[in-house]
Amino acid sequence: MTSEVLEIPAGNEMFEGYRAAFEKYGFSPAVKSKGFLYISGQVGTRPDGTAPESIADQTTWAFKRVEELLRIAGLDFSDLVDVTSYHVDIENTLPDFLEVKKHFIKSPYPAWSIIGISGLSRPELKVEIQVVASLRD
Repeated sequence: MTSEVLEIPAGNEMFEGYRAAFEKYGFSPAVKSKGFLYISGQVGTRPDGTAPESIADQTTWAFKRVEELLRIAGLDFSDLVDVTSYHVDIENTLPDFLEVKKHFIKSPYPAWSIIGISGLSRPELKVEIQVVASLRD
């Protein structure tokens, strides 16, 4: 199987405003390869690109963006095999992140790496989530 970029349908509300960024920065939101879907890091922005102030809201939007990419690929959170989350000010952001995460990811849980960082692509962003999902046969 060769790699294939996951095509986001035109007019998709969650990602329509981000198409230019994919080209500008040279990346794909998700790629299918060798039985897996690799989803690029998703930040907690609303569809209009604005970021909520609260960690819980940013986390919710980041998971909604992951959820939409999974949906487009015909998958859901039960197909996740690996999650990596990046946290600015991890000591203060992790508790709210965990509260939201449990609404999206259920047992049996995927592998998960938690990484504390000094910053993301914009100063108001505090959480980024990158995942790998197993494609269905």
